[in-house]
Amino acid sequence: MTSNKFKAGDIFPPFELAAVNGGKIALGKPQTGSDWKMVIVYRGKHCPLCTRYLNEVEKLKDEFLALGVDIAAVSADSEVQATAHMEKLTVTYPVAYGLSVTQMQQLGLYISNPRSAQETDHPFAEPGLFVINDKGQVQIVDISNGPFVRPELGILLSGIAFIQNPENNYPIRGTYE
Repeated sequence: MTSNKFKAGDIFPPFELAAVNGGKIALGKPQTGSDWKMVIVYRGKHCPLCTRYLNEVEKLKDEFLALGVDIAAVSADSEVQATAHMEKLTVTYPVAYGLSVTQMQQLGLYISNPRSAQETDHPFAEPGLFVINDKGQVQIVDISNGPFVRPELGILLSGIAFIQNPENNYPIRGTYE
């Protein structure tokens, strides 16, 4: 498997994927009048930890929107799998499906093969979270190689507020070369 480390500060790739409720989602482009975007990559329908995390995000959705941060989630699931997963989700933000292996690699995500046919029927991305600023740059990157590690949402929320405060003059971190 080839995977490149996604660089903080890079422009988020212009991925456009199908949305569960119809239409397309431009993953890196804010909607709903927001100027920032949070893209959550989740493992898929087979992952109960993903279901719980996505439902937790929904509980803080209004607080993210108050900071001008729009939310979208995406997985490599098929349309059938993603639609079935919506029965377990209580989310009102867009959920996309069909993230390709090439796109996963572009984002520097860890990719796993299913352990069995009961888990899923395709390679899938391990969790990733990208916060894209008002210039289209990835301000925050969090990538995990397993379902057990994800950003704590309250800390993420307060961190974004800190970054956005012009008095803090907080740069994109992790850009040393």
